[in-house]
Amino acid sequence: MRGAFGGPRVLLRRLREVMAEPVTAQDKLDRIVVLIAANMVAEVCSTYVLRVDGELELYATEGLNPQAVHQTTLGRGEGLVGLVASAAEPLNISDAQNHPAFSYKPETGEEIYHSFLGVPILRAGNTLGVLVVQNKAHRTYSEEEVEALQTTAMVLAEMIASGELTSIARPGAEPAVTRPLHATGVPLAEGIALGYAVLHEPRTLATENLIAEDVTKEVARLDESVDKLRVQLDELLSQDGVAPAGEHRDVLEAFRMFAHDRGWVRRMREAVLQGLTAEAAVERVQSDTRARMLRATDPYIRERLHDLDDLANRLLRILTGREHGPVAEMPDNAILVARSMAPAALLDYDRTKLRGLIIEEAGPTSHVTIIARALGIASVAQIQNIVSMVEAGDALIVDGGTGDVHVRPPVDVQKSYADKVKLRARRQAQYQKLRDKPAITKDGTTISLMLNGGLLVDLPYVEETGASGIGLFRTELQFMVSPTLPRAGEQEELYRSVLDAAGDKPVIFRTLDIGGDKVLPYLRTVEEENPALGWRAIRFGLDRPGLLRSQVRALARAAAGRTLRVMFPMIAAVNEIEEARTIVERELTHLRKWGHQLPERMMLGAMLEVPSLLFELDELLKHVDFISIGSNDLIQFMYAADRGNSRVADRFDPISPAMMRAFKLIIDSANKAGKPATVCGELAARPAGALALIGLGFRHLSVSPVSIGPLKAMIRDINIKDAEAAVMRIVEGDESGRDTLTQIAESIKLS
Repeated sequence: MRGAFGGPRVLLRRLREVMAEPVTAQDKLDRIVVLIAANMVAEVCSTYVLRVDGELELYATEGLNPQAVHQTTLGRGEGLVGLVASAAEPLNISDAQNHPAFSYKPETGEEIYHSFLGVPILRAGNTLGVLVVQNKAHRTYSEEEVEALQTTAMVLAEMIASGELTSIARPGAEPAVTRPLHATGVPLAEGIALGYAVLHEPRTLATENLIAEDVTKEVARLDESVDKLRVQLDELLSQDGVAPAGEHRDVLEAFRMFAHDRGWVRRMREAVLQGLTAEAAVERVQSDTRARMLRATDPYIRERLHDLDDLANRLLRILTGREHGPVAEMPDNAILVARSMAPAALLDYDRTKLRGLIIEEAGPTSHVTIIARALGIASVAQIQNIVSMVEAGDALIVDGGTGDVHVRPPVDVQKSYADKVKLRARRQAQYQKLRDKPAITKDGTTISLMLNGGLLVDLPYVEETGASGIGLFRTELQFMVSPTLPRAGEQEELYRSVLDAAGDKPVIFRTLDIGGDKVLPYLRTVEEENPALGWRAIRFGLDRPGLLRSQVRALARAAAGRTLRVMFPMIAAVNEIEEARTIVERELTHLRKWGHQLPERMMLGAMLEVPSLLFELDELLKHVDFISIGSNDLIQFMYAADRGNSRVADRFDPISPAMMRAFKLIIDSANKAGKPATVCGELAARPAGALALIGLGFRHLSVSPVSIGPLKAMIRDINIKDAEAAVMRIVEGDESGRDTLTQIAESIKLS
């Protein structure tokens, strides 16, 4: 019998023909099980599909009672079929009836069959169903037959994932791949997005690319791509900037070890030899591995899953010749789904079509979150394994206010959120009515609400929101979205556009803040143990003064005849601001020498983000015209809690006695020196946080455009003495003041 096995290549070729036939989904399934049974000389071949309710339903069979199709069901974990589904591993036994998990279903007529081989139908490690062959004789199927059935199951996985079987499913019993899912993560950016999934790391496999035309050619392609992958990783490790020791080195070494693992490569080659394309073989092996690792209890093993996913994605990109990057075509209401993402990667996507972001690994103050918030993209993070739960094109709902994410939502949920969007739109319209009204408290204190920006797309918000100006213009965004270093002329053009858009309103330009997770593709990067504390921002600018000088020159030329406000990021010591001022003076001298018109007034400031400056405030304020507090970095450095690390990003409360005392020290020193102080960052954008800052004495806040309306409504509805009393209780150690601030913020009325 084993000698009669037709082999997977022949079977795959015939399956491809069946898949191309213009017949119903049920006819297609019926023909597939007949083909598999004939090829494997099996008396029974059956396909079970996992339903939305968790039951496994018999969808097609050759050999069992045909009347049992769509009638026989098993719970996940019930019987041999349920065991295969729950374990996500093949089951190969010669005497099914005597197996402890055997479940007798009299309507099927399977009691006369003894040998049993079941394999899970997997996609991205998730079980979609079970494929079974059976024989009357007591026999154990060969390893080749097990592999062949697993390979065949891939074809069924694509068919199920396509939604093709939904047409033959009973209402309420649709295939699980189409089942609605609801998960709650950490809200990152306000807003509600209804749209369709776009995977940041898309699986490049398509059904038509499953089956190889020329196996020898596919093996050669796989071997060549694996070699290229290994060379890439070797080059990565040999870069001068990679330190010879340290945790990051260990991670890269482990990554390289996976790439050189003979078992991994051997399994992919075997899958190709069975008739799959090289891409399908990578997907097949990774899906099997993912299924096992997702069920592992050891957290270390589960963490390595990301490494293997990344490795498989690298190999797929080499095979397809496609570099990582945004998809060529996006739906008009796209929702991006990613495991992790650098800020520059988000900027690669068409922002006019991007409505939402779901990202596994990010925190409320990580840089990619800041970009998403600036672009007005509803965002949620820290939903474990969301990338594997979502297929490209799936309907999604993202609630950036609550952290709720709905995958393939039912009609009633969609309607509920559509109503919520309308309500939000009405509220935004009410905020819009406040655009031309001043942000003045009930007891007469004026608060300047400015916006954060960094791209041309941000400029219309100055007019739309009625902002007092631009309190933080992140100049590095222009560098991050450009494939090459922006020339001085391009920089000057952008800065002039910003000043023109602001008109008489102030604009504060922050010089390049690159380094850490903000990497420029055309500049050589250095691997660091702690990039947030490393060679970045002003440190980079002072060590590479050519870049800083070019930027200062472009700013000065753009602001000819106008007031120019420039601040330097991550100043840690007074001598750094002195060095920066020297560079500015040299550039102004150069422009003056060559007859260029200079800014009418030049104001230089420092970004206060490093706690060391708290002990040099008086000296610092003698050397600057203003200061801006970068609350995100100041808080992370004060608490030694990486804002990009989801495990610790929310561990400490920014409205705490320690932070409020630090902010009070800053504003008291600034007021004493007669220098304005602005707060940028997430703390200023949260109603309770903004109230605390106002109560401490800050009168200038710079926030994302979407925050200006709600903050202005709150400011116009409060008495500043209430905020002062509440925050001073916190400063004095009574943390009940935080509850008072929250209550005030939540009780605002639009006026």
